[in-house]
Amino acid sequence: MTTTAIQKRPRKHRDVVFPTVNAILLVVLMFVTLYPVINTVAYSFNEGTDAVRGGIGLWPRVFSLKSYEAIMADSAVYQAAWISASKTVIITLLNLFWTGMLSFALSRKEYVLRRFITLAMVLTMYVNAGLIPNYLLISKTLGLAKSYWVYIIPTMFSCFNMIVIRTYIAGLPDALVESARIDGAGDIRIYWQIIFPLCMPVMATVALFVAVGSWNSWFDTHLYCAGQKQLHSLQYLLKMKLATTQASANAAKTSTDALKSTTQTTPVTIRCAITVISTVPILIVYPFLQKYFVTGMALGSVKG
Repeated sequence: MTTTAIQKRPRKHRDVVFPTVNAILLVVLMFVTLYPVINTVAYSFNEGTDAVRGGIGLWPRVFSLKSYEAIMADSAVYQAAWISASKTVIITLLNLFWTGMLSFALSRKEYVLRRFITLAMVLTMYVNAGLIPNYLLISKTLGLAKSYWVYIIPTMFSCFNMIVIRTYIAGLPDALVESARIDGAGDIRIYWQIIFPLCMPVMATVALFVAVGSWNSWFDTHLYCAGQKQLHSLQYLLKMKLATTQASANAAKTSTDALKSTTQTTPVTIRCAITVISTVPILIVYPFLQKYFVTGMALGSVKG
């Protein structure tokens, strides 16, 4: 047996072992990641009293739609879903619009104030006035409380997203901008026709961050629109419904009639159904942005 044959055998062995171990670890990681999600879905479709016993795995033990029926029976859910969906779309578009243009301006080396403005914005990420000054500013000074604009105006810009987009734009070749200016293009035309199409990966990444944050937001409703039922967001309404279900379950312990009315739904199944309802829209949107999201995260990590 030659020396070359002896050296090839261990290498061939490593080429088989590593993919096998890697595949096993990925399968285990996938199961660990997906099990809580599937278990939550199984609980949401399970009958309430049976779910209290526990022990439900990947499939409901006693199938029931009562939890979803209890949630969807309230007509306010549809109004709240419209509020959440509309504000999510508007906030995402406006955030990309303002943040993207400012990022382009601050990425230009010829802009003499770019370092000062960037530093002033970054300081706001580390030094925050706190909840009470923000509340007074939004509700008293700006007068946005109890209005739909309280969801939109305070969230139209994000300093963190600006830094992410600016870093991405700074990594693009300067020759693109210079050649466009030689052809007579202005800054606005350069941004919308040259820079913006090239920034689709990072824009999609930022859009996903903003959309998820806006969709899951409920505390702004609690602070500024708690008394305005027509402005309740879906997350806030579902949170209140969960609290009501929990109160009904506590009352059922001492009331036979209440116990009969809550046997089909319990706080456990209601909570799981709320989780599923809140998660499904994001899961529907994510596959369309996944390609850009992965690309944007990879490029952002290299160009930081």
